[in-house]
Amino acid sequence: MVAVVPDTPKIRFDRVTKSFPDRLAKTGTDQVIALSRVDLAVAPGEFMVLVGPSGCGKSTLLELLSGLAEPSSGTIRVDGKPIAGPGPDRGVVFQQYALFPWRTALGNVEFALEAIGLARAERVPRARHFLALVGLSGFEHRYPHQLSGGMKQRVAIARSLSSDPDILLMDEPFAALDAQTREILQDELLRIWEQTAKTILFVTHGIDEAVYLGQRVAVMSARPGRILDIVDIPLGARRGDDDLRSSPEFAQLRHHIWALLRGQVQTATRH
Repeated sequence: MVAVVPDTPKIRFDRVTKSFPDRLAKTGTDQVIALSRVDLAVAPGEFMVLVGPSGCGKSTLLELLSGLAEPSSGTIRVDGKPIAGPGPDRGVVFQQYALFPWRTALGNVEFALEAIGLARAERVPRARHFLALVGLSGFEHRYPHQLSGGMKQRVAIARSLSSDPDILLMDEPFAALDAQTREILQDELLRIWEQTAKTILFVTHGIDEAVYLGQRVAVMSARPGRILDIVDIPLGARRGDDDLRSSPEFAQLRHHIWALLRGQVQTATRH
């Protein structure tokens, strides 16, 4: 199924530019332009993936949408309203798990619920529910050092989902995992997405991962980052027991995205 962006999308970037002071410059006025006039619309409930060369501003785009930073120009709207800082409607999952080592899996998920003021009587069953959703029933009382990398990332996903955000922002969440665990968690994430109908914006360097997960893939240019193209991924429902990655359709989409990226990667490596 290919996402159709309505007149009022869930997320809209409109001519978004982000620049930073150039710390290596001799004067204090020089700027590094990370993003340049980005236009992007994401439909409610869509799984959108961002790919691009290193340093193209993919993570910066998520940071702006999370409200942790402000654009230098342009606007970002959620449900038609400009964002005004972080909010409970947007959950974030990073590459690093950022779990509290002194808290159990249950305690780490509860932390997000404490932050929104939920009473303990409500926190515990809700935290257990989301740990079950990510396949961690029976591991509630394990500490992070007792969990594998994949299990830690499941806890991080459960924590982000527990406050019931409308939007899930994921910044290369599986990059540090081995190939087998990464594929398992990709299938788990698709299952969770289908169950929860969240809008997901997912950043990755992996073209295979982008094609497997996304309904659409936004391909970004080398810095300053902009949207080169948006590729529809009409592969239908993914099933873990299907060898979708070996299909001719998958290979064709992967080749198309790599053809868009090749020159941009070469440009990025020269800077």
